[in-house]
Amino acid sequence: MAQIDSEATNPGRASLQSLERVGKGTAIANEIFSLVGRSLFFAEFSREDISILAGYMDVYHAQSGETIIREDEGGDFMLLIIEGSVDIFKRGMRSGQQHMTSVGPGMTLGEMSMIDGEPRFATCVATETTVFAVLHRDDMAKIILDHPSLGSKVLVKLVSMLSSRLRQTSARLLQHMERGIMV
Repeated sequence: MAQIDSEATNPGRASLQSLERVGKGTAIANEIFSLVGRSLFFAEFSREDISILAGYMDVYHAQSGETIIREDEGGDFMLLIIEGSVDIFKRGMRSGQQHMTSVGPGMTLGEMSMIDGEPRFATCVATETTVFAVLHRDDMAKIILDHPSLGSKVLVKLVSMLSSRLRQTSARLLQHMERGIMV
């Protein structure tokens, strides 16, 4: 019953319900640790940090073409790509879906909605068989309470990543604006 109530109050979790849940993150802690060299998110995490964090995560499997996150849906989780790849699409003002980028192992998605509770910014679709770990906002709060040092490390990393993305986006916007003035 609690799961049904959760889906009713948070339709973003319903999209996860349509995907195959394969277990807890502890089962793939070694795979997550192997991403340390390829993932900016885990750059400063120890094996113990990752082992603890993995215990709070669930692992899902998506087939090629399956939607993992839907633009404008609610959502209170972020995900970490373990295997496979995901295309990210944003609905354009004048046209349909615009491909923004593709991401692979070690990349995270959905951090903004996990933090601020706002609707999803973009749609994320698996482009091949993809395995990913999910961290829900409630579990992030548990980490902060149970393991304050790890919780603060995760939060600082999330803020740093989001800040970096904002700076990159602002620089691209400025370039587009300057090109418009030059034309």
